[in-house]
Amino acid sequence: MRQLAAMTWEEVRDAAGPGSVAILPVGAIEAHGPHLPLDTDVIIAEAMARCGAGRLADRGLRCVILPALAYTAAPFARDFAGTFSLRPETVGSLVADIATGLARHGFGMLAIANAHLDPTHLASLETAAAAVRRELDLPVAFPNLTVKPWALRLGEEFRSGACHAGRFETSIVLAERSDLVRDGIRSNLPANPASLSRAIREGKQSFAEAGGPRAYFGFPADANADEGRATIETLGEILAEAVQAEVGAATERGR
Repeated sequence: MRQLAAMTWEEVRDAAGPGSVAILPVGAIEAHGPHLPLDTDVIIAEAMARCGAGRLADRGLRCVILPALAYTAAPFARDFAGTFSLRPETVGSLVADIATGLARHGFGMLAIANAHLDPTHLASLETAAAAVRRELDLPVAFPNLTVKPWALRLGEEFRSGACHAGRFETSIVLAERSDLVRDGIRSNLPANPASLSRAIREGKQSFAEAGGPRAYFGFPADANADEGRATIETLGEILAEAVQAEVGAATERGR
């Protein structure tokens, strides 16, 4: 497991080839309540990528971790200061262009470690992954955490849909970058059990419309670093399982 940006071009050349996996952490720069940094999703995605890469390396695959994609579609949070929301087609083009480079240099698979759950963003990744598989014949592992079977493994708050900047995400940031958590604010935040996923199904278009006027949902005051570390392990295993499933599918296709 290596960070591609810290490698030389010759080291990257030697890391590519059959059995190689390039992992792209994907997040967003968007509002995460009054207590978490704007790059919360990036922190989570990088932790997922690192843990997943370690598990895959133990199973004989060569992994490199790409620099994180931090700008993406984030329309639900766009009214909050500091949020940057790209057009969906821009996101798809970015992922496709990254995949083109990986294929050109001989990598065997792209794995997407995604921690940003805005539906517009997820649709962009799904579309891009399908295009990469079809046009480049490059396998793509993309576990969408919002759907089965993955969502069932991520805790009660996550399954409820009230999990943006709540206990789930705050616990991970406490484990990874506790210095970035405004803990005096976090510990006094009232619970907000409004389900963001239900609001999305009802057609709501922003955090404020969904019942999150301060850009958080869930139970941030209940967060703790131990839970965050355990969740990172789960996310890493989810990524590893998705990669192995894609390896199996690619083998069946005769790639």
